[in-house]
Formats: sequence, structure tokens, C-alpha cells
Amino acid sequence: MEQMRLNKYLAHCGVCSRRDADKLIAEEKVLVNGQVPEPGRCVNEGDIVTVSGKQIRQMDRAVVLAFYKPVGVTCTEKDAHAEKIISDLVEYPVRLTYAGRLDKDAEGLLLLTNDGNLIQAMMRGANCHEKEYLVRVNREVTQDFLVEMSRGIYLKELNVTTRACKAEKVNRFTFRLILTQGYNRQIKRMCAACGYRVRSLKRIRVMHITLGRLKPGEYCELGQEDVERLYRDCGLTL
Repeated sequence: MEQMRLNKYLAHCGVCSRRDADKLIAEEKVLVNGQVPEPGRCVNEGDIVTVSGKQIRQMDRAVVLAFYKPVGVTCTEKDAHAEKIISDLVEYPVRLTYAGRLDKDAEGLLLLTNDGNLIQAMMRGANCHEKEYLVRVNREVTQDFLVEMSRGIYLKELNVTTRACKAEKVNRFTFRLILTQGYNRQIKRMCAACGYRVRSLKRIRVMHITLGRLKPGEYCELGQEDVERLYRDCGLTL
């Protein structure tokens, strides 16, 4: 193993993103050879790294799953109050983390992977990766509404204006929306600012990966070609 900074090592092992790794290190939950590491510590061949007492090992290979999250499932790894979480539906021998959460009452495509660096790259708003949704609202979809949504909406509660996006009518109450950023509850906030209420929300694509024939609760492992393209489009190498 090449010498690697500790936060990068944790991300490479699929523990979490580098940013979250820095938090774990600052909270002294990470030990190297049984000792609290000094700032900027690098990991070398033979070092034993533990997080909250559990030894961490480098991943053998990058794994990416496409998962159809059903309505009612909470995007969290641990929540004593959640009725159903992702791990209740996805049983996999490798520890996986999701990239880009969906609200409990939303459904659709969720990508799961054991590579924290890939998660961080997919979620970084500056990379402008596309995410496509089908949105059903409580009022008729008009051309004025679509134009307003596509130009970007000022969200007062967040004090931001959303990036220009693509909005297209599907039927009377449903429209297709393609975003390149992901503020908290962004679509619901955007619709509310235009006087609409979201009745259902379904994510059907993340970058070039689509739901395909997956049914709610089902998942499949992406093939090597798709994984390589994800890494390439995120500016990463396998």
C-alpha cells in the first residue's frame, strides 16, 4: 500500500467521505496503531487503523449498487426512531454508503458504494452532475410554471437562488426536472415558492445511471463499464 493521508485512507476504505473522516479524527474516534494520530498523519503498510474500536481494511474493489428506494424508507444508517432504513432492504457483504439522500416520502434511484471518494465527488455541487426526477404536483403544470422553475428559484429560507435547470411537462399534473445541485428538500421548496405542492417525487436517473427495470426495494450491482464511467465522469481513477 502506498503511503496515504489518514482521511483519504478512511474514504478509500469506504468508511465515509474525507470531510466526515476529518470529523472522526478530530473527535479522536480514529486510532492508528492504538494511538490518537497527530494532525496530517499518513498511513503506511502495516499500520492498524481503527474507528470506534473496529479495525478498518482497504477495500478489495469498488462496489456500486443501484437501489430503488421505496416510499417510507429513511436514508440513514442508524436511526432508532426510523420505521425502516436502507440496511433493512439491502443485505450486502461490504459496508455501503448512499450518495445523495432521498426524503422518506420520496422514491427512486439511490446509488450505494463502498468508496467514500466517489460519494464525495458525486455529491459535490460544483461538479454539476445531473439528477433527473418525475414530480407530481397538486395543480396543473403550466408553461409559465415550467419557465419559472427552469430559470432558477430564490429560496428565502436558505437565502440562495437555485441553478438554472431543465423542466418539461409530462402530463397535466406531472413534470420532469433535471437538477445539477441538491439543496435540502430543494424540489419541494422550489415548487412551494411557485405556489405548488409536491404530491409525489421519484428520482429516475443519477448521471448516466437509470432505474431501468428495478422495482421498489430491488437493487443490482453495476457492471465494470458503468463503474468505470462513473469514476471517469467524477474525475477519479479506479
